[in-house]
Amino acid sequence: MYAYKTKALALFAAGAAFALPVAAELSAADLAKLGTTLTPLGAEKAGNAAGTIPAWDGGITKPVAGFKAGGQYPDPFPNDKPLFTIDGKSADKYKDQLTAGQMAMLKKYPNYKMIVFPTRRTAAFPACHYTETKECAAKSKLAPGGNGVVGCTGGIPFPIPKDGNEAIWNATLRYKGDTFAQNWAQAAVTRTGDYAIVKFEYEYDNQYGNCGKAVKDREPNKILNYLQVTTAPARLAGQILLVHETVDQAKEPRSAWTYNPGQRRVRLAPNVAYDNPGTAADGLRTNDDFGMFNGATDRYNWKLLGKKEMYMPYNSYRLTAPNLKYADVLKAGHINQDLARYELRRVWVVEATLKPGTSHIYAKRVFFLDEDSWAPLASDKYDGRGELWRFSEQHNEIWYNVPMFFGTIEVHNDLQSGRYIAMGLRNEETKIYEAIKRSGADYNPNSLRGLGNR
Repeated sequence: MYAYKTKALALFAAGAAFALPVAAELSAADLAKLGTTLTPLGAEKAGNAAGTIPAWDGGITKPVAGFKAGGQYPDPFPNDKPLFTIDGKSADKYKDQLTAGQMAMLKKYPNYKMIVFPTRRTAAFPACHYTETKECAAKSKLAPGGNGVVGCTGGIPFPIPKDGNEAIWNATLRYKGDTFAQNWAQAAVTRTGDYAIVKFEYEYDNQYGNCGKAVKDREPNKILNYLQVTTAPARLAGQILLVHETVDQAKEPRSAWTYNPGQRRVRLAPNVAYDNPGTAADGLRTNDDFGMFNGATDRYNWKLLGKKEMYMPYNSYRLTAPNLKYADVLKAGHINQDLARYELRRVWVVEATLKPGTSHIYAKRVFFLDEDSWAPLASDKYDGRGELWRFSEQHNEIWYNVPMFFGTIEVHNDLQSGRYIAMGLRNEETKIYEAIKRSGADYNPNSLRGLGNR
């Protein structure tokens, strides 16, 4: 299906392959590559031989002109011109650099296209994330059964991964900010283009890798505290979801609670996991689709297929421009592809195959992880018959005031029904990123009733 680089999992610009370590911890020689021949997170620092992917020079670390703290992020590259456009007629020419889902979208929708721009390696993170990655890589291991990571309190645990489980845990534990609040909307769009906007207020209290907290002040074995409050429409307003996400899920699984204002009761929510339906998603995404993938890895066998150059969504500032309305973005069949930006990126390809004796609506998933940030940029999802069912993309930006890579509009396309859900819509919102101060007591399930009555 793909011409993967199977002899080595990555090739340097000079063409030499590197060998992956047998043990989980990296050798001193491999550790020395981080920040030299490799970026601090393990990506190839050099550009590609063709010159179509540039070298990484540190990314964007300073706000661009017009940026106001807490608000929308102006496009750092407003004068970039498209290199070419891929559509249904030209898709076969580029099929080696496209996912199965992208090919299916191009063939299914006559007006679907991918506008390709110059590659800008903008990914950047706080210095503490780079330092913790090097420290973590020297001692990190997968938890028993592979369902978690031990030995780390921050950083990318496996910057030179040897298998798919390590790679997907890199994606799960990538830096996603410290403690902050934001608002965004989502829409489940019908075949004819109809939709209703659902709005949320979010708080993300990241514990793992929180650069604003000393290690001793981070909650042990905790990735984050996550709070979601539904604010619109009126029939859903006041519903709350609280999640405590753990690092070593073999030791301590995720905990979740919900509050329903009509019942005025806080309940444990054990079904906020795996393939149970996502909040107000109209059945178009699973709980573990959120953020492209989250939660336990124990229902799949994970295989690292290699690294590949592919056309992926990146630097998607035009999609979130504040001069646009949601109606400008949401169209019948798919989002407005005139606004989407694609670049040639090097991605790790990870295949997840359902384990015998377990269950999930996706029998197979293929993830495409950005080498510069470890974020999933796209995924192809197959049903129990082995047929391609859904295709997801995570459009994204570098939030240069933090700095960090952050997913913006996340789209889950159902190829069989012709419907999709778009999450992370921010064009009409004003609170994009607001740093906040919280303690663990603020995310106690006993406090949810009070939040619902605000």
